[in-house]
Amino acid sequence: MKHTYKLIGMTCMGCKANAESALGNLKEITKVEVDLKESEVTIEMSSHVPLEKLQEALLKAGLHYTIEMPGHEHHHSDHKHHQKVQVKDGNGIFYCPMHCEGEKTYEKPGDCPVCGMDLIEQPKAVQKTQYTCPMHPEVIKDGPGSCPICGMDLVPMKPTESEEDKTYQKLLKKMKLSVIFAVPVFIISMSMHLPSNPLTKVMPQLYWDWLQLFLTIPVVFYTCWMFFERAWKSIITWNLNMFTLVGIGTGAAFLFSIVGLLFPDVFPAEFKSKSGDVSLYFEATAVILTLVLLGQLLEARAHSQTSGAIKELLKLAPSEAVLVVDGEDKVVSIHDIKAGDLLRVKPGDKIPVDGVIFEGKSSIDESMITGEPIPVDKTVDDKVSSGTINGTQSFVMKAERVGSETLLSQIIQMVNDASRSRAPIQKLADTISKYFVPIVVLVSIITFIIWANFGPEPATVYAFVNAVAVLIIACPCALGLATPMSVMVGVGKGAQNGVLIKNAEALELMNKVNVLITDKTGTLTEGKPSVEKVVAIDEKNTDLLQQIASLNQYSEHPLAQAVVNYAKQNKTTLIKVNDFEAVAGKGVVGTVAKDKVALGNKKLMEQIQASIPNELETKITAEQKLGKTVSYISVNAIAVGFVSISDAIKESSKAAVKALMDKGVEVIMLTGDNENTAKAVADELHLTSFKAGCLPEDKLEFIKKLQAEGKIVAMAGDGINDAPALAQSNVGIAMGTGTDVAIESSEITLVKGDLQGIVKAKNLSHAVMKNIKQNLFFSFVYNVLGVPIAAGVLFPIFGVLLSPIIAALAMSFSSVSVIANSLRLRKVKL
Repeated sequence: MKHTYKLIGMTCMGCKANAESALGNLKEITKVEVDLKESEVTIEMSSHVPLEKLQEALLKAGLHYTIEMPGHEHHHSDHKHHQKVQVKDGNGIFYCPMHCEGEKTYEKPGDCPVCGMDLIEQPKAVQKTQYTCPMHPEVIKDGPGSCPICGMDLVPMKPTESEEDKTYQKLLKKMKLSVIFAVPVFIISMSMHLPSNPLTKVMPQLYWDWLQLFLTIPVVFYTCWMFFERAWKSIITWNLNMFTLVGIGTGAAFLFSIVGLLFPDVFPAEFKSKSGDVSLYFEATAVILTLVLLGQLLEARAHSQTSGAIKELLKLAPSEAVLVVDGEDKVVSIHDIKAGDLLRVKPGDKIPVDGVIFEGKSSIDESMITGEPIPVDKTVDDKVSSGTINGTQSFVMKAERVGSETLLSQIIQMVNDASRSRAPIQKLADTISKYFVPIVVLVSIITFIIWANFGPEPATVYAFVNAVAVLIIACPCALGLATPMSVMVGVGKGAQNGVLIKNAEALELMNKVNVLITDKTGTLTEGKPSVEKVVAIDEKNTDLLQQIASLNQYSEHPLAQAVVNYAKQNKTTLIKVNDFEAVAGKGVVGTVAKDKVALGNKKLMEQIQASIPNELETKITAEQKLGKTVSYISVNAIAVGFVSISDAIKESSKAAVKALMDKGVEVIMLTGDNENTAKAVADELHLTSFKAGCLPEDKLEFIKKLQAEGKIVAMAGDGINDAPALAQSNVGIAMGTGTDVAIESSEITLVKGDLQGIVKAKNLSHAVMKNIKQNLFFSFVYNVLGVPIAAGVLFPIFGVLLSPIIAALAMSFSSVSVIANSLRLRKVKL
């Protein structure tokens, strides 16, 4: 049988060869052909192989390609590709901090099957709060109320301990025990190097050696046994990692010491001291394992800090709300709120869900979601978001989005997903990591051979110690953590500043962007059009406002709404309209009181063949040059007036445009508005260039043209009308406010819809990429220098050798230092 699948993620002929080799290793597969150009693979098989097994074969080979059925929804273009992986929402979802298997998650805690590291728990987007009685803790309920035993008010239970905290506490307990056993072993061993060993006066050295064995056994078989389990698993699956090296190194030292203690006569004289005892390495085994455990403990603590941004967001979600029922207030759990419920928000309270103000007004601190520190004034019908904080006034709101639908929940889920995504720069580390451990083992063997044959006496002892040091000092974890740690912290930092990053690829590409395409309305301008005036050539035509407002009452366009609002302000009565039609991109037409009325741009006038008097054209041109949007009004195919609509430029637009241009980014405006209005806006903002009268397909073609010239293009739009252009651009940026934010439409979403957010995204991208490069540089340099030093290259010149214990200490702190450097991103100013 033959099947054809999509194979996403390949970039070169090497990828093609690797994929064919990995899939061809399955016994059921007889032939594999990869079409690199079409991103497809054709497989001939003797019996059916499930898709999951094919994906597993790729992952086992270290290939992070995605194999899927043809026709599967997957956005992919010449410029980028994105994979949307649906994961469960909440606690009980675990992933590897090094993302060895891409975005794969697990349903229970444990070790990563590839690198052996502890899996990390994904924070829960929607927290479930339970309540208990302070007097009777056995009483547990899902919502507030009174205790059925004593009548006291139930109080929220403290959050249960996360798996991350449990892992840390478990490691801490083992660390304390390890220290208790390892320190005496270290003291006994070191005392042997003193001129006159005081311990031998207490009892013979042989007894001390046996004591070292007994003290080392708990370290090997209890507190640090997990390292040997991981090492064995890594060898049988051939996913070689840090624990492979630690297991081989310490295991060899431990077994050598046991044989030396029990059967000393099997060793040649060079392994023995003057007293005839074999040099034992129990202290190396116990201390090295304890230091590795210390590294794991520090990593566990640091990992909890890297996801600190998500935890801070989780704290924003309130656990209860005040429900208004028949005019009375009732405290309910946040999980009992339904869309349409009326909720009272008191001064200083967190807003429980997304909705609109139904009654009253207040100022609301939205800094935790938008990153803007100044409270925003809100009144009836204004939108409010979950997690933001009410000011000094009380109001009643109507719930619209609850639970996982709220903006806060979406942000938390988006940050979770983005934190697990892989940046393209990580491919370099992945490639090196694939060959790293076998190379280190080979270097260790070569070290042993060279020292055994050419080293000073006792040559074999030197050979053994240095070979173990090489195994212990190498740290593939530092290399593997370099990128994901920076991405996790950076994505969280962005979310706290109103910049939502969908994946690590977008974060990396944003740093390379050199052209920004921006829409006008709602991006550069406020997106809140208002009618300034309605002008009629014939002043006797007093019912013009009534005609156009009546016509526009059937349209949902923002400009139409502006006309209707203007009519209501002027107390104009709206009348019935027949034959209403909205002409896409041009305007509206219909019959109002037997007159055929049209309102729209010049293209609409040309379509209905309306005559336009010169006097009217002159007035319209003058308005457009002032930056106004002007709609022609025609009655019975004669243009009789116009509507002048203003849409103020955002205060932040000018500064943001300048900041972007200072960073070498061209800012080009593409708008559907007319040439005169577009020019007025472009001149005021000093844009690089602009293009007026653009339809969605025009924007798409313009971006393709720029990309053909080698430009890296970001597109900022509303995520709806500009969908084709957003998809084509290298980085699509959705501008949004409040719960209307179009999270699914682009790679980057700005909660507060202005260009200043793009400046923040650019700064964040630059900071994250710089941090990743620092981490990679440190990891490379550490391993490139550390392994040769451990092998003894400095000995012939300086007489310096690296103790395996010092090597273990250096290895443990190498990955911790990578995480510590990543955490510096939390202090970056955007």
